[in-house]
Amino acid sequence: MITLQPMNEEEFKRYISYAIEDYAKDKIASGNWNEDEAIDLSIKSFEEELPKGEKTENNYMFSIFHNDILIGMIWFLQKSPATPNEGFIYDFVIFEHYQGKGYGKKAMKEVEIIAKELGINKIGLHVFGHNKIARGLYEKMGYEITNIKMSKTI
Repeated sequence: MITLQPMNEEEFKRYISYAIEDYAKDKIASGNWNEDEAIDLSIKSFEEELPKGEKTENNYMFSIFHNDILIGMIWFLQKSPATPNEGFIYDFVIFEHYQGKGYGKKAMKEVEIIAKELGINKIGLHVFGHNKIARGLYEKMGYEITNIKMSKTI
C-alpha cells in the first residue's frame, strides 16, 4: 500500500540535500549549467522556491511510504491565487531500489487525489528530456507534452 504523508523537518532536510545535488546534475546533463556553478545555482533555486522550507505556503511536500518504509518524495505546488485550480509537480523521486515496481504510478494517483481535494483540476510538471524513465511514467499516467525545447552542441 502506498501512502503520502506530509514531510516532517527531518525528512525535508534529507530531501533537500538530495534534491539540490540531483537538480544540479540534471541541469548539467541538459546543458543548462556548467559544473562549476551548478550546486550554487541549485541552492539558490531551492531557496527562492521554498523560502520557508517544507512550510512554504501552497507547497505540499510529501514523503512516499510503502508499508511504512520511506520509498520516495514528491513536491507539489498549488499555483497562484489567479490560477487556484492548477497545480504543478516540482519534484518526484522514487528511490532507485524501489523503482520499476509500480510505486511511482501509485504515488502519482495519490497526489492526484490530494490535488482534487484542493480543488485542482489540472496538473503540470517538467521532465528533463534525458529522463526517459520518468517521461514514460508520465505518458502512461495521461500527461501530454505541451512544450519541447531542443538544443545542439556544435
